[in-house]
Amino acid sequence: MNIEIDDLSRPAIHALLNEHLQSMHALSPPESVHALDLDKLRQPDITFWSAWEGPLLLGCGALKELDQKHGEIKSMRTPNTDRRRGAGRAILAHIIEIAKSRAYERLSLETGSMDAFTPAHKLYESFGFTRCGPFGEYLEDPNSVFMTRHL
Repeated sequence: MNIEIDDLSRPAIHALLNEHLQSMHALSPPESVHALDLDKLRQPDITFWSAWEGPLLLGCGALKELDQKHGEIKSMRTPNTDRRRGAGRAILAHIIEIAKSRAYERLSLETGSMDAFTPAHKLYESFGFTRCGPFGEYLEDPNSVFMTRHL
């Protein structure tokens, strides 16, 4: 598996991010969808990675700098058709290492609270993330789970 910084130009990435946005809108009310579209992922405070096995896209994830000591994980996704191949774990481990190399003290994320998000909760918990209150610009929301890890 090759994890690389992605410029968000390839059709496979567009399709995966479209799948991600559609899924988030299907699972959560509109005001509780915090997934980013292509334009928002292209902001200078966000680094976006994709994971590949040859020509096959296995997943993606992004790191947004909230401030010099705090980063946020965004856009973690594996394709519905290619789950359970370790891409999510590999991308998450990569993002954590990058956050450490940037001297972040804390890494946080927001995900959904519905049952469909239980596998994501378990993945993050297995990496030492714990539930916390809202951070950054988020507000308390029964449809959101906020998690953080001190680095």
